[in-house]
Amino acid sequence: MIPHKTSRGAAALDRLTLHDGCPHPYDVKKKLVCPSALKVLRIKPFRKYCVLGDLSQKVGWKCKDLIARLEERRRTRSKTYFAKKLAVIKKKDAAKKAIKLSGEEKSLLAKVTV
Repeated sequence: MIPHKTSRGAAALDRLTLHDGCPHPYDVKKKLVCPSALKVLRIKPFRKYCVLGDLSQKVGWKCKDLIARLEERRRTRSKTYFAKKLAVIKKKDAAKKAIKLSGEEKSLLAKVTV
């Protein structure tokens, strides 16, 4: 709890910024999974837990459906991006295998790439 009636608490509340969803610079970044923070690994099976979205919806938040729709769109976009990325990687690998280089050229390329 923040002591909102004191000047220190009021200043803290003024500095507080809240975002609904993912803020701009991070919405285009690649999403990563931190295995050590997974619920399955961290929480014991008999412990009770709650999800922030469900809790917020019970106290009056009306944007849960919107966030779910936006997240689904993000997932489909990331799938198509990943499929295109894999296709480009496969083409590059195929092109590298198709090139026939002599031993001298390979050693020269090894020096340049290292």
